[in-house]
Amino acid sequence: MVRVFKSTIVDAPVDAVWSLIRDFNSHIHWHPAIAESVIEGGRSGDEVGCVRAFKLVDGAALREQLLAFSEPERSFTYCILDSPIPLLGYVAQVKLSPVTDGRRTFWQWSSSFETPPGREQELFAIVAEGVYQAGFDAVQAHFGGRKVTAPRTGTAGPLAGKAVVQDRHGGPEVLSWRDVEAPAPGPGEVRLRQTAIGVNYIDVYVRTGLYPMLKPPGTIGMEAAGVVEAVGADVVGLSPGDRVAYACPPVGAYATVRTMAAGQLVLLPDEIDDRTAAAIMLKGMTAEYLLHRTHAVKAGDVVLVHAAAGGVGLMLCQWARHIGATVIGTVGSEAKAKLARDHGCDYPIVTPRGGGFAERVKGLTGGRGADVVYDGIGRDSFEDSLEALALCGHLVSYGQASGPVPPVEPARLSGKSLTLSRPVLFHYTADRRDLTAIATRLFDVVRRGVVKVEIGQTFPLAEAAEAHRALEGRRTTGSTVLTA
Repeated sequence: MVRVFKSTIVDAPVDAVWSLIRDFNSHIHWHPAIAESVIEGGRSGDEVGCVRAFKLVDGAALREQLLAFSEPERSFTYCILDSPIPLLGYVAQVKLSPVTDGRRTFWQWSSSFETPPGREQELFAIVAEGVYQAGFDAVQAHFGGRKVTAPRTGTAGPLAGKAVVQDRHGGPEVLSWRDVEAPAPGPGEVRLRQTAIGVNYIDVYVRTGLYPMLKPPGTIGMEAAGVVEAVGADVVGLSPGDRVAYACPPVGAYATVRTMAAGQLVLLPDEIDDRTAAAIMLKGMTAEYLLHRTHAVKAGDVVLVHAAAGGVGLMLCQWARHIGATVIGTVGSEAKAKLARDHGCDYPIVTPRGGGFAERVKGLTGGRGADVVYDGIGRDSFEDSLEALALCGHLVSYGQASGPVPPVEPARLSGKSLTLSRPVLFHYTADRRDLTAIATRLFDVVRRGVVKVEIGQTFPLAEAAEAHRALEGRRTTGSTVLTA
């Protein structure tokens, strides 16, 4: 049984908040996820037994029934009748109480439900964040008068800042430090003052032109944290002063100011500082989907992690070990082997040139091999990665730091009934609900200390070129962060 309990303080008197939400069909007026809603049969929205049929903005259709309603207690209870989301036996309660000063409202929203095996955390996050927290934020915005048709703070014009800009594709030398402007946010957009930016190997691919995600002149970068400076029209749940982070296209993160789509941002918990957020959003969400979605690792599995002392590698090692897997890792030096071992890697293997590890893996596993290989190296490690797999093993090729993998004949996999995947984070986070679920799970393991974040080096944003030289020269460990 999954139980969700969320609460908040709304800056409005309890009678005002109750008046807004008491009607069972009122969510169409305040919840951002609702596209349309009706009470079936023309019944009243406060009549016990009434059924509301509604559609979400993503097109999903649901039916819910009002089970109990109390005007004196300002509460109601309801259940799900029909839903494409497998919240089995879902029953929820909404209850309001006045705060002692009389000018604010304590709102609690709770539920219990069953889920299909293995989906508990995912569906918990959808309910807790996508339904309850989104509703809290929307009602708070309603009483704050924050849904307007112009930026809520700052000027209506552009905001001056600095950014790393490249005029052509090439080596680190193409990156230059320049004055830029971030435009006023339009509908559905926010403008950020960025404080910390994550450096990832995908930035190198974009800089060189291997990934055609930037047409020069332009700014690279996929991951950053900062503070909302201004909010455009039709944005619900974000306000000036909110701390946020993201890891997503389009590129443009290497900047002190940026205007972007609000739906790509995740609110940061108080326990996650900006540098940590910039270090974990792309790498940590990558670790989450690799371990829980592309290949669901379970206790007793043997996992091989390449570049085990890198930003993604250290998170994979810790998280996989926490799940109960045996973790083997490849690293480039004895110093990196110690770092990987300190972060959950049971058996680090030093392979300076990226290959020659398959026999070691077989030796460590009694000749069996690994159940899954997480390979972000690419060309130099690919052949040994296939060789290191057990029968029915899974090679997850999620990066190509040493270059792209040559074409592979499917028949090559048949000798051991292998599976080959080439996943991309941004496909897993394209749906807002999935983004929220992945980020929520990531923040949880960081807060609990399951995954300890290793920021191996920081550079001023103006020195991004030097950060790239260190990354490409294999002189980095853990995550690299640029400070704005």
